[in-house]
Amino acid sequence: MDNIWVLPLLFLIYFVVLDAYKRSKRQQLRKPPSPPGYPIIGNLHQLGVLPHQSLWTQSKKYGPVMLLNLGKVPMVILSSVETAKQALRDHDIHCCSRPTAAGFRELSYNNLDIAFSPFSDYWKDVRKLAIKELFSTKQVHSVKPIMDEEVKKLMDSVVESASQKIPISINKTFLDLTKRVVCKAAFGVSFEGIGIKSDGFNKLVREAFEMLGSFSAADFIPYVGWIIDQFTGLQGRRERSVRDLDAFYEYVIDLHKEEKKQGREDFVDLLLRLEKEGTVLGNDNLTKNHIKAILMNILLGGVETSAITLTWAMTELSRNHRVMKKVQSEIRNQMGNKSIISFDDTDKLTYLKMVIKETWRLHPPIPLLSPREALSEFEINGYTIKAKTRLHVNVWAIGRDPDTWKDPEEFFPERFMDNSIDAKGLNFELLPFGSGRRICPAIFMGTTMVECGLANMLYNFDWKLPEGIMVEDIDMEESPGLSVSKKNELLLVPMKYLDH
Repeated sequence: MDNIWVLPLLFLIYFVVLDAYKRSKRQQLRKPPSPPGYPIIGNLHQLGVLPHQSLWTQSKKYGPVMLLNLGKVPMVILSSVETAKQALRDHDIHCCSRPTAAGFRELSYNNLDIAFSPFSDYWKDVRKLAIKELFSTKQVHSVKPIMDEEVKKLMDSVVESASQKIPISINKTFLDLTKRVVCKAAFGVSFEGIGIKSDGFNKLVREAFEMLGSFSAADFIPYVGWIIDQFTGLQGRRERSVRDLDAFYEYVIDLHKEEKKQGREDFVDLLLRLEKEGTVLGNDNLTKNHIKAILMNILLGGVETSAITLTWAMTELSRNHRVMKKVQSEIRNQMGNKSIISFDDTDKLTYLKMVIKETWRLHPPIPLLSPREALSEFEINGYTIKAKTRLHVNVWAIGRDPDTWKDPEEFFPERFMDNSIDAKGLNFELLPFGSGRRICPAIFMGTTMVECGLANMLYNFDWKLPEGIMVEDIDMEESPGLSVSKKNELLLVPMKYLDH
């Protein structure tokens, strides 16, 4: 009698094990394909210096939904229009949080930043503040005098170089323009007015972007990752970047508290006024740390990304004589005898807008959209994306996808002539500002700065390469970081256009 239960028990165990095995197989089949990795580090070694390029190469083999294991952290890379649409539109609510990676965590004042959970009352209030106050159409139009003034200063400096036939660095020229506009619009003063030299300011911003784009071993390798960060010097660089930025914000805020402001209210004035009025963000009153975190987004989001687009646009135009002449002809025919083109004028410049779209397609400022983190399980292309998985949309790869674009490596602005694709986040072929709940709230301001800056440079000057340099010599190398700028300087000789 003791053995009567043995056979049924064995059958029960068999079916339980079989069911578990089948479930495991089903889950395994739904897991995104992944390149083989190593123990402990997983696929970390496969990221390369320029991860968006390395991941694009891998995705050609493993598909548009690809899983990488970065140490202990699973990360899914999406590299097609359809998969981006599923993540950023269909499942936006499931993956609109962001991981508290070391670079973001330490540069965001204890997570007091619009980079984190969109379901928190704080995040919603800050985003509402950004859209309603900081980047409203009214606020952007209030920046017009600043933009006109700084563009005129830029034109005057380029005229001087043109008179001497001296090559200028396009990279530095556009970076100077964008940082001057952003500093005056946001902080009410020029960077010289706060005691920082141009090169020092450039280094401050670039270092912060490199830290935000860095992959910290502490995030991916348990227990010993922090040792690696210390050994490589990454932790020290990050701490210095945080200290330098914090000192910058402290100085700017103190300067505004000391002065009695007259005239236009800049972003710092606005935030200090809201702090004084006891504005509530989430469950807390607006504090100095909140203000610093918001200024962090404005500084890093507004200065370098616009300059990057402007530089890549001039690079591509310098390599494409036909397009350069066509866009200059449009601007000069439409603008007549204006001395400065304001952003109100750029609505007439249809082909210029196509040139900028084509630049964003090939050279998105943030090639891997800032990381998201899955809040709950969902599927993309039939593959299961588990909670806590990080997601990156490789917009750089989407811009080069031959299934989406004809002759994707060619710079051909006319491809936008007969379609309604824009950069506002609803067309997933072109996502320079992202999409969904995480879309950049400063689209209008960023677009305005790019259109105005490029239009004036093309309107007032013709451009040629320095003596001895051929079109074939223009390199297209990229520099690493969260944003991807042109690695080497683009040197061009300006020639004053005399017909106006």
